Amino acid sequence: MKVILRQNTEGVGQIGQVIDVKDGYARNFLIPRKLAYPALEGNIRALEEEKKTLSKKREQELTAAETLAAGLEKVSVTIPVQVGEEGKIFGSVTTQMISDALKEKGHDIDKRKIEIEEPIKALGIYTVSVKLHPNVSAKIKVWVVRE
Repeated sequence: MKVILRQNTEGVGQIGQVIDVKDGYARNFLIPRKLAYPALEGNIRALEEEKKTLSKKREQELTAAETLAAGLEKVSVTIPVQVGEEGKIFGSVTTQMISDALKEKGHDIDKRKIEIEEPIKALGIYTVSVKLHPNVSAKIKVWVVRE
């Protein structure tokens, strides 16, 4: 059965490809999960429209991520922590702590988008990366200070 893929499917193909798969695989897996639909003339036209709207949506997401990245580059976050005798902190600074500090500044960033290269276990100034989009990331300064 010939089908048109609506999403990138691992091991099968990319969006918009017309592929030939076994009937049962198409009817029982691809079509019910809306990963593909039968390769009919009307469906091919519908796919072209879907591609156009998807590309517009991706462009809007990219521009929104770029403007947010420009705003985040100017932000620095201060995180107060408890400190032992030798200047070592108890535990480490987590992405959740950074996310909460960013929320206080007015930027709602999910903790999973924040990337810490090495665990922050001492006082100081650190640069942390925030991945906003697959092609856009921003760097923010994190100040770890004594509570």
